Amino acid sequence: MKVALIHDWLTGMRGGEKVLESLCELFPTADLFTLLHTPGSVSPTIESHQIKTSFIQKLPFSGRQYRYYLPLMPAAIQALDVTEYDLIVSSSYCAAKGIRKRPGAVHLCYCHTPMRYIWDQYDCYFGAGQAAWPVRLLMGLLRKPLQRWDIRSSQGVDYFIANSRHVAARIRRIYGRESRVIYPPVDVERFQNGPAETGDYFLTAGALVPYKRTELAVDACTRLKLPLRVIGIGPDLARLKRRAGPTVEFLGWQTDESLKRYLRGCRALLFPGEEDFGIVPVEAQAAGRPVIAYGKGGVTETLEDGVTGTYFHKQTANSLIQAIARFETLSFEPKQLRESALRFEKGRFSREMRDFLAYAGIRP
Repeated sequence: MKVALIHDWLTGMRGGEKVLESLCELFPTADLFTLLHTPGSVSPTIESHQIKTSFIQKLPFSGRQYRYYLPLMPAAIQALDVTEYDLIVSSSYCAAKGIRKRPGAVHLCYCHTPMRYIWDQYDCYFGAGQAAWPVRLLMGLLRKPLQRWDIRSSQGVDYFIANSRHVAARIRRIYGRESRVIYPPVDVERFQNGPAETGDYFLTAGALVPYKRTELAVDACTRLKLPLRVIGIGPDLARLKRRAGPTVEFLGWQTDESLKRYLRGCRALLFPGEEDFGIVPVEAQAAGRPVIAYGKGGVTETLEDGVTGTYFHKQTANSLIQAIARFETLSFEPKQLRESALRFEKGRFSREMRDFLAYAGIRP
């Protein structure tokens, strides 16, 4: 079979791109289609594939402001020509699953989430205080048409795979489709040498975008005068810096090796957003470090309260402060934390994907 991989955009190595990396290893000769690509921004494994981009690649400022082209993404993904391919494997959290296949081809979608910008996380991106009024006005007009397209395009998928039970329920609610759950691959082996001595700081890491709710970690540690290190870049950076106290340090983008070092050295990872799955909390456990997380979303499938971390149940700084106080009364065993993380190792992802292909009668 001739295979095409589809991914929304290639501008950095985040959780979705780590899944794509494993798909590239599973389909080493596949061509890769995407809305836009910043060369050198993703791993050599991904960059080694032939990468084909949409017309958004040539639009002004698309390298940095591509999210502003959200209204054009359905048309851009459908304009990509994959009619010569027998198997389409999309890695989709925005528009990638909307690719048009030829009759007789099979489309397998690994769904990180239905398009979050127009469904559950709409207010995080386009609510009052999150976007300029012209953007809010435009998205108010476009939200319903984009939702209709998102539902309609889901019918072109033959098989859905969800990255968590949380997302499987969302796929069922929004698309009316069933899906198989295959958890994302996590490179837990790079933490196998064991944790370093614990430092005195808390850590939060990820893209600095609204739905991550990084401001809760910043506010809580500022009020408690606790050291917090923030790893990540994104459009929320300036806003977060304005509200941060002197105990909060912004480290920007960090390499995987550097992130590993900070995870090993932190007292705990603070994870205040509602995530579809959440790879960083699993990496923290692999490093022998507990997690203080908002108790909703995919993290509830990877974190055991009182054993590998603890939860807070309202997305407020006060609720997080109470969880930090509870954390101070608990003790955690690094070996038990690492064993918890091993459930999500990379080899398991590849095996389960191959098993699903066999179940679907697909022989790439």
